[in-house]
Amino acid sequence: MNFLRNLFGVICGLVVAGLIISLGIRINPSWINYEEWAPFEHWKQQLIAVKDQESFFAALLFFGGLGVSIGGVVTALIVKYAKVAYAILIGFIMLFIAMLDIIIYPYHPTFYKISIFLVFFPFSWIGGKIVEVIYERKKKADAKKNQNAKVSE
Repeated sequence: MNFLRNLFGVICGLVVAGLIISLGIRINPSWINYEEWAPFEHWKQQLIAVKDQESFFAALLFFGGLGVSIGGVVTALIVKYAKVAYAILIGFIMLFIAMLDIIIYPYHPTFYKISIFLVFFPFSWIGGKIVEVIYERKKKADAKKNQNAKVSE
C-alpha cells in the first residue's frame, strides 16, 4: 500500500510543479503568442519568439524553483517515509524533463542551461525539508504535551 501512496504523492507533486511552471510563464501576456491553452504544441514557436528575452527564461527559472518547492511539499505531505528523498525525486524528474527540453529545442540561453542544475535540486530539497521540520516540531510538541499530561497525573 505504501508503494501506491508514494506513487500518488510523486504524481501529485509533479502535477503541482508542472501547473505552477506553466501558469507562471503566462504571467506576462507578451510572452504568449497563441490563443488556446496548449503549451506543448506551441513550445518550439514560443522559444523561438522569446529566445532573446532573458526575462522569460529568468521567470521560467523562478517558477521552476517555486514549482519544485511546492511540488516537493505536496509530495512530502503525502508520502509516509523518506519525505525529503521523495521531494528530491520531484526535482530530479523535473530536471530530467528540463534537460530533454534543452536537448530537443536548442533555443535556450546558456545561463538557463547552467542554472537549472542550481535550481531544481536545492529547491526540491527545501520543499521536503519544510515538511520534515514541521513534522519534527509537531512530534516534539506532542511528546512534550504527553509528558506534561503524565506529570499532572
